[in-house]
Amino acid sequence: MDQVDLSILNRLQANARMSNAELARAVKLSPPAVHARVKRLEEETVIKGYAAMLDQQKVGFDLVSFIQIGLAGHQNEQLQALHDEIHKLPEVLECHHVTGDFDFLLKVVFKNRQELHHFIANQLGTIQGVLRVNTSVVLKEVKSTTQLPIRVD
Repeated sequence: MDQVDLSILNRLQANARMSNAELARAVKLSPPAVHARVKRLEEETVIKGYAAMLDQQKVGFDLVSFIQIGLAGHQNEQLQALHDEIHKLPEVLECHHVTGDFDFLLKVVFKNRQELHHFIANQLGTIQGVLRVNTSVVLKEVKSTTQLPIRVD
């Protein structure tokens, strides 16, 4: 990737709905050249997709939690079983295998505390190998972004 690719990526992160003509003007290339670069970045999965960013509260998800999971063991079969189960849970926005006192960190959304309780007791609590669960409820979101800090010289 060169500086033009990085500039394209920065601009698309800020506004994925930017037209090809606008993007071409911004990076000082012809529209066909920009289109070819964007297609290449998509094919190489540098650009993995495009999405509408929703306001969680306005669509009814008022409760965000971070849940840490500790496993009883760390064999590949146990890890894969957890991965498979987590993929089935639509409340889980993110799941990361991490270092430290716990093995996984989840970012999850719920409409209320009752949904959170049900999720922990009836969904996480039934996954084989889950030994410990620690939940932190978000009081206020201070910063949230999907934009990577790409530097363009």
